[in-house]
Amino acid sequence: MLRALPLLRPWRPLGARCTSDGAAGGHEIQVRALAGPDQGITEILMNRPHARNALGNIFVSELLEALAQLREDQQVRVLLFRSGVKGVFCAGADLKEREQMSAAEVGVFSQRLRGLMNDIAAFPAPTIAAMDGFALGGGLELALACDLRVAGRRLSGVQAHALGLVNHTVDQNEEGDAAYHRALALAQEILPQAPIAVRLGKVAIDRGMEVDIASGMAIEGMCYAQNIPTQDRLEGMAAFREKRPPKFVGK
Repeated sequence: MLRALPLLRPWRPLGARCTSDGAAGGHEIQVRALAGPDQGITEILMNRPHARNALGNIFVSELLEALAQLREDQQVRVLLFRSGVKGVFCAGADLKEREQMSAAEVGVFSQRLRGLMNDIAAFPAPTIAAMDGFALGGGLELALACDLRVAGRRLSGVQAHALGLVNHTVDQNEEGDAAYHRALALAQEILPQAPIAVRLGKVAIDRGMEVDIASGMAIEGMCYAQNIPTQDRLEGMAAFREKRPPKFVGK
């Protein structure tokens, strides 16, 4: 079966600087907005091959900068993280850099990493990570997360899926990009939905999970109230009445 490929715009770096791998003028994080029918999907490419995309200082700085810029871009409906290093998504902490840090520097850098994770989780649009073998989402129960953490156990994609850590697993293809194509397909499912409602739904879920049921319902009510005056809500009802696909514009 032939597979239609998305129309691509060039990768966009975030400014000239030297990378942690020592390649002058290179960029460890690049951004690309898809075009054509996939317009609204933006990809973040992680490309630090010599360190297997390990979380070094420059890598984290460029990723934080990219997220800050994209957060303000209303054209971003879905954000997709992918790796430019075949067979690797992210190797975790850069232990070679970490070894050269003082105790105080390690503490500061650890705080930056927590901030990075918070920025990804709190990104307004849905985010998808195309990891080698599976597409990331989901979460773990506290007891199981503690068990895996203290044991340092590694999981395969199938095991991660069985535990609910990831939402989808895929068999690898000859090109080594099966997870990316599955993640792109997920992004394409989200793309036609009303962007304001999607963003508000994400807020309701993210914040509602942290509070009791009554507070969660209040958060949901506040989010829905913001959706009521939108053109997209009226368009959705009109499309239902007229038995046609809706055309959401994000207003």
